[in-house]
Amino acid sequence: MSSAEQELLNIDPLELKFPFELKKQISCSLQLSNKTENHVAFKVKTTNPKKYCVRPNTGIVLPRSTCDVIVTMQAQKEAPADMQCKDKFLLQSVVATAGTSPKDITQEMFNKEPGRVVEECKLKVIYLPPPQPPSPVAEGSEEGSSPRQSLTENGSQNGSELTRTFLETHDKSSEAKSVIYRLTEEKTAFLHHSNRIRQELELLRRDVGKSRGGGGASFMFVIIVGLIGVALGYILKS
Repeated sequence: MSSAEQELLNIDPLELKFPFELKKQISCSLQLSNKTENHVAFKVKTTNPKKYCVRPNTGIVLPRSTCDVIVTMQAQKEAPADMQCKDKFLLQSVVATAGTSPKDITQEMFNKEPGRVVEECKLKVIYLPPPQPPSPVAEGSEEGSSPRQSLTENGSQNGSELTRTFLETHDKSSEAKSVIYRLTEEKTAFLHHSNRIRQELELLRRDVGKSRGGGGASFMFVIIVGLIGVALGYILKS
């Protein structure tokens, strides 16, 4: 039974449940429902007032209305044995005259006297264990191997693969740079030889043009040009 239905106030819940954590304030709430046409005054008491803070600990619940009460447990330095709590709360309620305000409430209003109905409801305190975060589990881990070990092994394997990939990429990059450098040198050498042969060919052509030998000179020019062409072809092949 999570709530108590009485003549004056319905109280929900009947147990104050605190998810217990050391060195931390914890709060829970009560809802008081007045289903009568009367003004109802209430007062909350506890067996351990230094341990709990109740707001409000006294008040007026108007007809056909509700009121929330917040109970805060002060931060605890140590947990009780077996997480069992012996603290208890008592909620008293009584009919009040219309126009009564919370500051008008006195202890005498809750004294049991002839002709006065004072309802009482006892509330227990229960400590709940704090929610535990789910433990990480390595996917695909073999039976008998711990998740920590699997994660470490996977991390080592991934690191080795990354290192190997980096070295292979570095080696390929160095090889490509070496090939480009060698081709650049060969191109430069070829252009140098080509320009030199072109210059020598131009000088020979001019010398032959100035020669008086006529046909012999022309024949000699053809032979020289042929030799130069053979040399140029050899350079291109190498």
